[in-house]
Amino acid sequence: MSKKPIKIIIEKKRGFAEFNLAELWEYRDVAWMLATRDIKLRYKQTALGVVWVILQPLSAGIIFAVIFGHFAKMPSDGKPYVLFVMTGLLAWNLFSGAIQRAGNSLVTDSKLITKVYFPRILVPLASTVAVLVDFIVSLIVLIILMLYYGVSPGLEILTLPLWLLLTVLLGTGVSLWLSAINVKYRDFMYAMPFLIQLWMYATPVVYASSLIPEKWRWIFALNPMVGIIEGFRWSILGSSGLTLTVLVTSVAMALGMSLAGVFYFKSVEREFADYI
Repeated sequence: MSKKPIKIIIEKKRGFAEFNLAELWEYRDVAWMLATRDIKLRYKQTALGVVWVILQPLSAGIIFAVIFGHFAKMPSDGKPYVLFVMTGLLAWNLFSGAIQRAGNSLVTDSKLITKVYFPRILVPLASTVAVLVDFIVSLIVLIILMLYYGVSPGLEILTLPLWLLLTVLLGTGVSLWLSAINVKYRDFMYAMPFLIQLWMYATPVVYASSLIPEKWRWIFALNPMVGIIEGFRWSILGSSGLTLTVLVTSVAMALGMSLAGVFYFKSVEREFADYI
């Protein structure tokens, strides 16, 4: 009896079918190398080094405190305005830093991508991890300011890692979108700072969510950073405009945008070498 030929069909996987966690773990050394390289490059040959990380949020916080807190008399949920705005900047700078640095990462590492194989998603992921160093430094500055004003956190501070994780997930998801688009459309990198600035104005970094009329808050909460920043303020300062509606909406949007970012990145990953 003759055997029937075996037919093997090889199909291209797309989206999450291509997202192999085991492969990412196998290349963890590459991710660590990329992350440490980004950290070293950020502070290499700088006269002030890590002081820049302190001056950027501190100077912005003081300017906002003088203009919006002292002159405009904007509400700050019963806390000193400088602490109010510094807590918002703590979360926002982590998110925007991840977008800016990871958004351009694929173009910056184009030579590495075209010469060596490794999961391309590790490039923006490593850039996001590197931003955590800036976050830790800014958090230390905030703690010093809290000691100066005599403000101590309550048990809510135990939830801070959850808000941190949510911020990293959202920043990673958005940066995966932007980094993949930036490979094909290089002029998008010039629009990125403008888009980030607009997003900041739509986020309660320097103003309280209580200024938004009640009937519009569910639309306001469609911006996932609204719930995240209010969550940061609640965990650190013990008071914020966080409500159940804002929390659920922002968390759902953050998780949805993160998963969509992974799906889109994996669906166009094979085309990177052609455009780079």
